[in-house]
Amino acid sequence: MERNYSGERNSEIELRLLIEAIYLKYSYDFRDYSGASIKRRVNHALSQFECNTISALQEKVLHDPAAFMQLLQLLTIPVSEMFRDPSHFLAIRKEVVPLLRTYPSIKIWIAGCSTGEEVYSMAILLREEGLLDRTIIYATDINPRSLEKAKQGIFSMENVRAYTANYQQAGGRSSFADYYTAAYGYAIFDKTLRENVTFADHSLATDSVFSETQLISCRNVLIYFNKKLQDRALGLFHESLCHRGFLVLGSKETPNFSAFGNQFEPLVKQERIYRKL
Repeated sequence: MERNYSGERNSEIELRLLIEAIYLKYSYDFRDYSGASIKRRVNHALSQFECNTISALQEKVLHDPAAFMQLLQLLTIPVSEMFRDPSHFLAIRKEVVPLLRTYPSIKIWIAGCSTGEEVYSMAILLREEGLLDRTIIYATDINPRSLEKAKQGIFSMENVRAYTANYQQAGGRSSFADYYTAAYGYAIFDKTLRENVTFADHSLATDSVFSETQLISCRNVLIYFNKKLQDRALGLFHESLCHRGFLVLGSKETPNFSAFGNQFEPLVKQERIYRKL
């Protein structure tokens, strides 16, 4: 029992040292990410890298930037899909879009955009509502490979077939196939959807705000943060949003119980859509 406890304690120390080493060497800050989430992903990485200990993994990524980039993929890529949670996008279409129409120009920040599924979903919705031409979208993530994939707008047809049902349930007004060209098992999305999109490397742990945005979407990102980092991210969002701007979170996320709990009010509580007070 004592030996097992000692082994667990060593692993905890090794994990903290790995996270600190990544920050010092590569300036990626995972120090305030949820411990359980990081531990689970690092343990998965051990088998991928064929390392017996976290210390061995640390040695590998410190001396090989390519190995670090490989690890970064395992630490940061969440599960994503276009029009994920269709009722959420339907609520944006019905409850948020009419209010966005009142702005002469619109800025939207999609934080933690991963490989771009959320970006293209939002762009399609805005195009159908006649708002895309006067909207600037900031799509940010800490993973440069994910951002590159997002810029390309190429997704497997197998996934796109599943996205089609989501799009229809989210109130889609056209044929989903109108937005992409199919070739060799892939769907290449219309490049005009990203003409007003700026893809940028951005960390909610270390970077600052995009000012005077009307809507921020950050879905299924805060669940990977501890409370301190959640408060920092919500502070960035509060500072970035214009008066009465919209904050959109994931299904298990809320500003309640945070340092900014009294700075937002629910617009569509069930779908985690809030307005800045």
